[in-house]
Amino acid sequence: MAETHVLFVEDDDVIREATTLALERDGFVVTAMPDGLSGLESFRADRPDIALLDVMVPGMDGVSLCRRIRDESTVPVIMLSARADSIDVVLGLEAGADDYVTKPFDGSVLVARIRAVLRRFDHSGGPQNGGANGADNGSDPERGVLSFGDLEVDTEGMEVRRAGAAVALTPTEMRLLLEFSSAPGTVLSRDRLLERVWDYDWGGDTRVVDVHVQRLRTKIGQDRIETVRGFGYKLKA
Repeated sequence: MAETHVLFVEDDDVIREATTLALERDGFVVTAMPDGLSGLESFRADRPDIALLDVMVPGMDGVSLCRRIRDESTVPVIMLSARADSIDVVLGLEAGADDYVTKPFDGSVLVARIRAVLRRFDHSGGPQNGGANGADNGSDPERGVLSFGDLEVDTEGMEVRRAGAAVALTPTEMRLLLEFSSAPGTVLSRDRLLERVWDYDWGGDTRVVDVHVQRLRTKIGQDRIETVRGFGYKLKA
């Protein structure tokens, strides 16, 4: 099995060195950079399997770096933030990050979150609950194609079209849409989505779900996913 290459951007020397050692002990290959500009150069040169970006780094902050990476790639990104209640968390997710970890963090927790993100990307071929319940006009479940109004989801080819035009989704956004399309019209709670899409088997921060739903809405249509206050979200069948 090929080794997983991690790009780690962190300006604190102690954290950078200690975290690099911890990740290497778990079998990761790590390229550690002290600022955003060198991080972007390394990303373009090495094309890592995953990026860990501290929010507050010099030269180019982590949120801006995440946005630049997302412009060029769907590689998974985890943001590192010193404050769980910081707006930086939301800004990072809105910039395209797949998850975030709050500092200070335990090395084993970081490794678990990295592996969870990588599992999502390795197994993005469909939702984990056993397939779709069918949909409306033009759906062809035998071909793995589901239609919801002008939205067409190819669950086998991992392609999405809206009004005939291709829609570019990150693997996390795709898994989220697959989860919704597997149960159209059914309200899915944030906790369920955290478990099914993010592989969390414990209560996580629902802001991760909310921001990804909003990102998905901007791509497939603001009215396609409905908010059911106090319960969660549902895909309009």
